[in-house]
Amino acid sequence: MSDENTGVSKKNTTIKIIIPVILICIVFGIWFVKNPKKEVDLTVNPTADPIVDENSDFALHVTESIDLEKLKSYGIPIVIDFGADSCIPCKQMAPVLKELNEELRGKAIIKFVDVWKYQSLAEGYPISLIPTQIFIDANGKPFNPKDPETMQMKLYSLKDTNEHVFTAHEGGMTKEQLLSALKEMGLE
Repeated sequence: MSDENTGVSKKNTTIKIIIPVILICIVFGIWFVKNPKKEVDLTVNPTADPIVDENSDFALHVTESIDLEKLKSYGIPIVIDFGADSCIPCKQMAPVLKELNEELRGKAIIKFVDVWKYQSLAEGYPISLIPTQIFIDANGKPFNPKDPETMQMKLYSLKDTNEHVFTAHEGGMTKEQLLSALKEMGLE
């Protein structure tokens, strides 16, 4: 009689294991069918560049150290905005930066660094207030504006050699101001 009970008990245990496993497989199967792998569809957007679109060098938000030499190697203008998500002028600029990053992807590099979250990423740059934008022209050199005073640009040079090392703008900028600077920097 104990052998019969053991056989029934083993069948019940097997059924109790198999049914949940089958249910889990069904749930995952449905999930995979409803969530296919997304790919860049060049028929919808024939100008999409999968390499640029997936390349973190062109991502707006910076969360790790910027490889400036690598960015310069693209041969396009670079704007790095140092600000914070919670600063009012920075919040006003955020949609402009996002829009330009998307519109000019592959033609210019637009970056945003939240200096309150990632303070170390601002080291080595002349940041005394936020937002501050750093401008590098298409030749990989600090932007040398025709009229720095009108554009409210600050040019930073090394004391001993007088070498121009940074061009910066302190405060918020409009889309038109940024586009004007980018065009003068070599935006095509």
